[in-house]
Amino acid sequence: MSEVDYVVIARIVRPRGLRGEVVAEILTDFPERFDDRRELTLLDVEGRARGTLELEGHWFQKKRVILKFKNLDSIEAVEHLAPADLAIPEADCVALEGDEFYEWQLVGCAAETIDGQKIGHVAEVLHTGGVPVLIIFDEQKREHLVPMAREICVEIDVANKMIRVDPPDNLLDL
Repeated sequence: MSEVDYVVIARIVRPRGLRGEVVAEILTDFPERFDDRRELTLLDVEGRARGTLELEGHWFQKKRVILKFKNLDSIEAVEHLAPADLAIPEADCVALEGDEFYEWQLVGCAAETIDGQKIGHVAEVLHTGGVPVLIIFDEQKREHLVPMAREICVEIDVANKMIRVDPPDNLLDL
């Protein structure tokens, strides 16, 4: 059996009420995906699958989702779940348009300048309130912060795990 790659769509924050509900942060741009889901995979803090939970119901409250799982009917039954991530198989992700991508697809991409100079590999996408920033580590483990502005990240090819960058002067020297 091959290992499944998962995409996190929510993070359990805490139990809620006495009937086995949990409060979860929404980590997807497609919260409507909860409408059709019957099962979610529970991931531990290291990202390993701990099993599946059958979704009995859900509703949105403020900017979070309240989840009720089948056969977990008390606060004691769910208090051990937090903190944990809830995920779906990567194959179940919503299909995007040709030039769109998920941020998690950027992690691990090689980055190079438009003239072929290798920069390193993307470790994370950082949100600072403005344009997202790629955190790229080179072979010497030096960190490079590259804004994801279209004028700088001129080509993003997630299928080939490659990002081409046209850096302003001194961007990569910092």
